[in-house]
Formats: sequence, C-alpha cells, structure tokens
Amino acid sequence: MSAELKNVTIYTDGGCIRNPGRGGYGVVLIHGEHRKELSGGYRRTTNNRMELMAAIIGLRALKTRCDVTLWSDSAYLVDQMRGRIPERWVRNGWRNSDKKAVLNRDLWEQLMAAREPHAVRFFKVRGHTGNRENECCDRLAREAAERRDLPEDAGYEG
Repeated sequence: MSAELKNVTIYTDGGCIRNPGRGGYGVVLIHGEHRKELSGGYRRTTNNRMELMAAIIGLRALKTRCDVTLWSDSAYLVDQMRGRIPERWVRNGWRNSDKKAVLNRDLWEQLMAAREPHAVRFFKVRGHTGNRENECCDRLAREAAERRDLPEDAGYEG
C-alpha cells in the first residue's frame, strides 16, 4: 500500500418524508476531477438513520485507503464522530451517558467499520444554504425516498 493516500471529499445527506417514514440518502464523492453520486432509500426509517447510512455508503465506495474529508449537515453524525463518542459507547457496552441503549447501534457499528481503513475528518456544513454539493445530496436523498418498491430497513423495521 502506498504511503501517499488519495484525497477524497465526501458530501452526505439523509432524510425522510415524515419521520419516521420513507427515507433516502445521497452521497457525492470527489477526487480531483472525478465525481460520483450515490443514493438509495428505505420504505420506513428515520432521518438519523439515513444520515448515518449516507456516510457509510460514501466510505464503503472507496476502493483503497484514503484521506477523507466528510461533510454532512447532520449534527447527530458530525458531533458524535468528532467527539469520538462511538468509541465511548463501545467501552460502555453500547450504553449512552444515561445508561440507555444507544439508538441505531447497527449503523454506528457499520460506520465505525467503514471508517476504519481510512483517515477521516468529519465537518458540519450548514444545510439549505446554497452549498452546491450539499444541495445535490439533498436532492438525491429526496428522489431516493420517493422511489417505488423501496426495501425494508431491517435495522429499523426488523
């Protein structure tokens, strides 16, 4: 593996039509002149689950170890990751500071695994303020949530 990591910027967004409800996520990956858009959705889920899923999908799309700057308008995602809170949950048996089970544990575990091989920095972008890539992710998420025949979010419905 090369010591020189590819610099990749990932923008993510997730949302629901009603919460909980039909949900979708959108992802934009940028490396130099290369750009890739990804999206998907579920028939019944939550906003927070879709925000996490967008980050997971973005990181999983990387084929090699990368230096990643991940932008999201989700304080739920960014604040936890910047504060290294998921590592604390693991040490506490997936209990939060109130000793309650952590919500969306299945996705937090997936996010931690997807992040593992990369050097990732999480940043908050203000949503709906004209940021081109954030607006694109929002559109992708909305369009995905409106698709017919969306699969079940087993972590939520199951």
